[in-house]
Amino acid sequence: MRLKGFTLYLGLLPLLLQVTSGESPEEEQGVRYANRCEACKILAAELEARLGETGKSHDVIEIGYSVDDVKPKKRTEYRRSELRLLESLENVCERVLEYNLHKERTDSTRFAKGMSQTFQTLHGLVDKGVKVDLGIPYELWDKPPVEVTQMKTQCENMLEEYEERISDWYFKLQDKKSLKKHLCEDHVLKRKEERECLKEELPPPKPKKTDKKNKKPKGDKEEL
Repeated sequence: MRLKGFTLYLGLLPLLLQVTSGESPEEEQGVRYANRCEACKILAAELEARLGETGKSHDVIEIGYSVDDVKPKKRTEYRRSELRLLESLENVCERVLEYNLHKERTDSTRFAKGMSQTFQTLHGLVDKGVKVDLGIPYELWDKPPVEVTQMKTQCENMLEEYEERISDWYFKLQDKKSLKKHLCEDHVLKRKEERECLKEELPPPKPKKTDKKNKKPKGDKEEL
């Protein structure tokens, strides 16, 4: 099959969209924004990941100020300090923009890092010389979609709304339960049916199959 020079027209991404009757105008265009469960789940995951990065330091910092330097300053571990929390919270929602929309999935795992299978396929076609028309410039293919940029806004709003809850968890509860449990289950998502996405995880990658034909039996020596 000769692909070079062939043009594949996809218009408004019918390959990517899953349109059904009764959908809102946004859904008819293939847009399905993150719900509060998805936004909270990713916020919790990214903040814990950021805390994991900043928590590697064993520095001790001094807190307080005295004009005459008579009163000793309070010394505290950076890992337990408010400074670490503030540095971890700073720009944490920017990390949401590292996510992509994997429209081949229907549950909350549709938001994940890495290129989706659909766009891997489309990039592969382009590499083979196929002209693929998505209705948007090629250089915008890998830009965060509107669902992801909107989820960043949700993350920022949620961070502001639940700042005290996050602070309580950081200073009192992080050794007892996860942020996802504390923030999402206990505070953000009031109803049980809202929490379904918290149980959804990507399956572990399948182990690669070994080539039995080329596998040498134990004990055999390769002749030089």
